[in-house]
Amino acid sequence: MDGKRHSIAKRLEGTESSVWVEFGDLADKEKALNVGQGYPDFFPPQFVADALRQIASSQDPVVHQYTRSYGHPRLVKALSDLYSILMKRSVDRNREILVSVGAYGALYCAHQGLIDPGDEVILLEPFFDCYEPMVRQAGGIPVLVPLKSTKSRSPVPSSADWTFDRDELESKFNPKTKAIIVNNPNNPLGKVFTLEELEFIADLCKRHDVIVFSDEVYEWLVYRPNKHIRIATLPGMWERTISIGSAGKTFSVTGWKLGWAIGPEPLLRALCIVHQNCNYTCPTPLEEALALLFELELSRFSAPESYFEQLREELLPKRDRMAAMLSDVGMVPIVPDGGYFMVADISLLDFKVDEKNPESRDYQFVKWMTVEKKFAAIPNSAFYSKGNKKLSENLVRFCFMKDDSTLEKASEIIREWKKTL
Repeated sequence: MDGKRHSIAKRLEGTESSVWVEFGDLADKEKALNVGQGYPDFFPPQFVADALRQIASSQDPVVHQYTRSYGHPRLVKALSDLYSILMKRSVDRNREILVSVGAYGALYCAHQGLIDPGDEVILLEPFFDCYEPMVRQAGGIPVLVPLKSTKSRSPVPSSADWTFDRDELESKFNPKTKAIIVNNPNNPLGKVFTLEELEFIADLCKRHDVIVFSDEVYEWLVYRPNKHIRIATLPGMWERTISIGSAGKTFSVTGWKLGWAIGPEPLLRALCIVHQNCNYTCPTPLEEALALLFELELSRFSAPESYFEQLREELLPKRDRMAAMLSDVGMVPIVPDGGYFMVADISLLDFKVDEKNPESRDYQFVKWMTVEKKFAAIPNSAFYSKGNKKLSENLVRFCFMKDDSTLEKASEIIREWKKTL
C-alpha cells in the first residue's frame, strides 16, 4: 500500500495534536492531581441518576431503539418549552431544534453545514480549542481578534476586565465574513459578555449580513450580579443566530454527550442535513432521561430548589477556594464571572524557562508543575492561535468543578509548595 497516497486527508493537516491527550497522559503518568481538565469528579445529583435509572428499567421497549433523527420527541418538546421562555419567542420543536452528540456535535454540524471554502469566520481569543480546527476542516479561514485586559495591574483581576478592541473587531468584518463564534460565558476566561458588547457584535453582524454561532454551554453558570444575555434575543438577531447548549454542562454529566442547537429553520436545516448523514440520531435512553430532567426543572423554574439556581451557588465557594490557593504560591488568579474555570497569571513566579526548549513558558511551567509538584493544569496558550500564543505565555487554566476532597488534596499540595518559597 502506498503510504503517501493513503495518508491523513489534507484538510486535517495542522489539527492532529490535542492538548487534552498530551497533558492528560502526562498527569496520568506522573500520578498528578488533575485540576486542569473540565469535568466534575463527583457524582451527578441523585435526581439525575434516578432519571437514567428509571429509563433503563422502563417496560417500554421503544426507549431502547432508534428515535427521531433531529431529536427525541419528548426531549425537543421539553427544550421548546424551556427555550421559548429564554428566547422570549415560540421555538418550534420540530423545525428549530437539533439534538446533537454534545455541543461539539452541534458546532461541527454548524461549520460543515454553513461554512464554504474561503468563508471567513471570526474567533474571539481565547477560544475553545476545537473552534479553529472546525473552521479549517470546513474550508473556512479563521480571523482572530484577541480579548485583552483593560487593567494592567488590578488588585483583584476579574474576567470582566477583558474585552475586545471595538475598532479591531470592526475592521475584521468584510464581504468574505460568514460567521462569528461567540462563547458566552467564555472558556477559559469565564468572561460574561455585557449587553453593550453583545449589541456591538450584533450591529456588526446585521450591517455585514453575518451569522453567529453562539456557544452558550455555560449559560447556567453565571455568578451574581452578572446576567447571561442570549445574543439571539437582541433585535434582529434570532434569524442569524445558532445557539448551542450542553446537557453535560447543564446537569454535570459530561459523559452523556448530548447537546443541542436552536435557531431559525433556514439555518438549522443545514445542521440537520450534516447530522442525518453523520450520527443520524443520538442515544434514545439518554434523550428520554434528559427530557425528564428538563421537565422537572421547568416545574421549578427560577425557584431556589432548581438545579439551575443551586449549581452556581455550590460552585462559588469552590471558585473562591481555588483563587485563594493559587494566590498562596504567588499566582494571580483572574476571578471568573461565569463557567467553572480559572485562569491564573504566573508572571510573578520565579520560574526559569529553558531557552533551548521551543515550547512557550506556560507549556513548560505546567509540565514542570505536573512532574515536580504533582499538580496538573492546562497551559492557556492552547486556547490561542499559533500567531497569538505569546499573548498567553504567562497564563494557566485550572478547573474548580471538583469534589471538596479533590480541592483539599490541592490545598495540601499548595501548602507543601508554599514551604519551599
